[in-house]
Amino acid sequence: MDNGFFKNIEKKTGVNMKDIFDLANSLQNANFKDEKTVRNVIKRVSQLANKPVSKDLEDQIVKTIVNDGKSLDLNTINKMLNKK
Repeated sequence: MDNGFFKNIEKKTGVNMKDIFDLANSLQNANFKDEKTVRNVIKRVSQLANKPVSKDLEDQIVKTIVNDGKSLDLNTINKMLNKK
């Protein structure tokens, strides 16, 4: 991909693309049935996005992924956030 494309994304989001790629690589073989792994992913994404996640929301996301066996997509996240 074009380096300018990534620079534009970095400018708009404030997130370093290297950090995004590192996160994506770490998720490729992650065990999303493991609660500790899911909590670590949530914390890492929260830090990258500079958006705090409350303990209640973290618990809800973990339950959705680990216990309910659902995949976490943007619609699921949106529904969780809109309940607050």
